[in-house]
Amino acid sequence: MSKPKRKLTEYEKREQAEYRKLVKERMPKSRTLLRCVLAFLTGGAICCLGQLIGDVGTLLFSLDEQSRGSLISVALIFIAALLTGIGVYDKIGKVAGAGSVVPITGFSNSIVAPAMEHRSEGIVMGVCAQLFTIAGPVLVYGITSSVIVGLIAYVVTLFK
Repeated sequence: MSKPKRKLTEYEKREQAEYRKLVKERMPKSRTLLRCVLAFLTGGAICCLGQLIGDVGTLLFSLDEQSRGSLISVALIFIAALLTGIGVYDKIGKVAGAGSVVPITGFSNSIVAPAMEHRSEGIVMGVCAQLFTIAGPVLVYGITSSVIVGLIAYVVTLFK
């Protein structure tokens, strides 16, 4: 059984009220809604840029769907790597949050950012050695799981 709660004295009640007031004054206001809107708008802007690149590529070069998708991917990866290299993508990421991380541009940023941080150590030991520190495990697990799923699909088709 639990003990019955004791009654607070007037002094303790005033202290608790003052403490609640102090906490309410000092607690930062939640900016979750604003951050969600910024993430949505940034991710949408990145996707619109990809759509624009694809439309221009189709218009100028008469690309088929597969070539169009490749052009969009390569262009967005290049743009994100370039913006990371000149220090702009990190500023976009601070404002946009997950909106800049989710699309393919976030993957490009995750590969280039560690390399840029260690460029003072030289090309081989700095840039090249750090290039896949973050993205490496993602690539390993992604490629391994896709091979396993492919083998399972192959085995299943053998028994049909």
